[in-house]
Amino acid sequence: MNKVLRIVAVPTLLSLAIGAQTAWAQQASTAASPATNPPSAETRAQKHEDAVERRIGELHTKLKITDAQAKPWDAFAQTMRDNAQKADQAFRDRAQKLSTMNADDAMKSYADIAQLHADNMKKMSAAMSDLYAVLSVEQKQIADALYRNKDESSRQGPHKHKGHGPASASSVPATAN
Repeated sequence: MNKVLRIVAVPTLLSLAIGAQTAWAQQASTAASPATNPPSAETRAQKHEDAVERRIGELHTKLKITDAQAKPWDAFAQTMRDNAQKADQAFRDRAQKLSTMNADDAMKSYADIAQLHADNMKKMSAAMSDLYAVLSVEQKQIADALYRNKDESSRQGPHKHKGHGPASASSVPATAN
């Protein structure tokens, strides 16, 4: 019995000790570093907006969008912008209220964000369908490659987003919001 206890207890205690040291080191490094103000909501929003615009530019270049494809492309790009703005606003609203929410309210607000994401993906899908219909065979092959998730660890999709869907610069995909 003592041998079994040692087999189970020793790794557990080592894990706890390592975890405690890591947590302590993080607290110590945070305390040792000078206090910095977190970026304002406006700064974060501007950085996200800039990232969305960069992604739109990257996609425009990679897909080799022509003047004849401008109308569906512009609609697709505007959908990306609108979705990103809606998601940013939803996350800001939730963050402002989170400290006063009870568990039920927090779960509902998360469900609302998930629903917004789903609604935005539907809008993005419709905009992509319109754009995809006017792409050349070569452009379709490029789009197909961009939107496939061959390797989950190296996102190659339209937005680079913490491992969810085909990729953005924020916690909610720019193309999905």
